[in-house]
Amino acid sequence: MPPIPPPQSSGMTTTTATPLYWCRYAPRVAASRLLVLHGGPGAHHDYLLPQMLALAETRDCLFYDQRGGGRSKTDDRSPITWRTQVEDLTAVIAELAPGPLTLVGYSWGALLAMLYAIEAQAGRAGPLPARMVLLDPAPVSRAFRDVFEAEFARRQAGPAVAELRAALAASGLRERDPEAYKQRTFELSVAGYFADPARAQDLTPFRVTGRVQQSIWESLGTFDLVPALRDLRVPSLVVHGRQDPIPLDSAAAVAAALSARTVWLDGCGHVPYVEQPEALFAAVREFLHDTESLIRP
Repeated sequence: MPPIPPPQSSGMTTTTATPLYWCRYAPRVAASRLLVLHGGPGAHHDYLLPQMLALAETRDCLFYDQRGGGRSKTDDRSPITWRTQVEDLTAVIAELAPGPLTLVGYSWGALLAMLYAIEAQAGRAGPLPARMVLLDPAPVSRAFRDVFEAEFARRQAGPAVAELRAALAASGLRERDPEAYKQRTFELSVAGYFADPARAQDLTPFRVTGRVQQSIWESLGTFDLVPALRDLRVPSLVVHGRQDPIPLDSAAAVAAALSARTVWLDGCGHVPYVEQPEALFAAVREFLHDTESLIRP
């Protein structure tokens, strides 16, 4: 795994109820800004790196750890909800990303981008995004989430992952190299997200804060974003792996509601920046180039 380079700048927000860690990567020349939203919920931005820094070769990329995860953890035990995250995102935009807004959301981050846009359309958040890039978005309804949970459980219990798990148990790695064993255990915990479970070794390890993840999903209830998405007029790109345990039908429903450009990646599960980076970044760069006029002040 290549090392993650240090950002050009970083800090903590001063306008959110809980200080949130942020960092910025950018090319040497001035470039339009992307606000990149990580998945989870309850995770942190690091696991998008270093691969997602391909976007920073030509764009100013701003990342932040959402409340409750990574370096934005809090001792406040109040439930963190999807509305909390939208409020935080609104404050982050005002403080760190004013001007025409491009949201790049991965997994839960894509769902957060859509929730923010819906609230912005209704006047309950900040400015409406000028454009959105939605990468393997989390299930857009409770029904699609049920399908995902069943499929992910099936994969984790399937023969491919079971074989890898048995090989690890027989390797003696736990006694010989506890750190390597810990890394391998992480890989097995996420193997079901990949078209090829062996590719999990190329993902930067991360942790999910369980209580945050649970409280956010509970706050969504029996959700279905599709009807509200139909009212949005935000140019969007939806990218989804055909072998993602999150059903392609969910991403297709998002794309249809938004009249979005779509790219379906073959030989790709839920982590396109690891599994199909060339196709992914080519599609994103093309979309950003074609819509550049939308983000000029």
